[in-house]
Amino acid sequence: MPARGTLPIGVFDSGIGGLTVVRALRAALPQEACVYLGDTARVPYGTKSAEVVTRYALNNARLLTATGIKLLVVACNTASAVALDALARELDVPVVGVIGPGAARAAATTRSAVVGVIGTEGTVGSGAYVRALEAERPDLTVHSRPCPLFVPLAEEGWEEHPVAMEVARSYLDRWAGGAMDTLILGCTHYPLLRKAIQAAVGPGVTLVDSASAVAQTVSGLLAREGLVHPEGTRPPPHRFFATDVPERFREVGRRFLGAALDRVELVDIDPGR
Repeated sequence: MPARGTLPIGVFDSGIGGLTVVRALRAALPQEACVYLGDTARVPYGTKSAEVVTRYALNNARLLTATGIKLLVVACNTASAVALDALARELDVPVVGVIGPGAARAAATTRSAVVGVIGTEGTVGSGAYVRALEAERPDLTVHSRPCPLFVPLAEEGWEEHPVAMEVARSYLDRWAGGAMDTLILGCTHYPLLRKAIQAAVGPGVTLVDSASAVAQTVSGLLAREGLVHPEGTRPPPHRFFATDVPERFREVGRRFLGAALDRVELVDIDPGR
């Protein structure tokens, strides 16, 4: 059995968006490998109940742990909001969600103590970011808004299309020029629409992408737990799994990952359902 430090980092999301987290991990931790699962057969998670999302998250985690991982990153904001405790109870590897690291960075960034959060209906409706932000700084005022149309725009490759600019203005104009000076991109798709979002809220608002905050958290956790990949040894190759349409995953995913995906393996996380 290989030493735990030589194992890859497991990452899952409801679809393609979590590849932005893998991208940040690869940039921050080039010596580490990742194994990624996109549950494209069941996307989106943001409109599903907490019970269903938790079941899917546990199935995702079981598949990844069966491949051999040393740490699990829940790159899905919705699953991070509702399933993190269940995952931590079941797994014998450390579990990192995207909400805590993003909230901590936003709380440290804001000067006005007014923070915005945008995400899916499930993420915003859960109140998880509000709780995480208030735990970091009780003095914060938090404004939240679901922006569901950003996901299909990102997957369609319309990041800078006039339609994306108009949708972003429709969602976010109300915050432009106000007291809010920090905005959390609470969905892994949203970093691709950074230009449209920034234009809508104005240059005085700092956008917080949870992906880079997660990479920083993972780096510290690996060091504390003695799980950093040993120097002088080659990490295993990156692997990518999808539960449906792997070819589309491969084609669209390259924009999220910032690199080509040589191979995407088709898997079923929930046989018989």
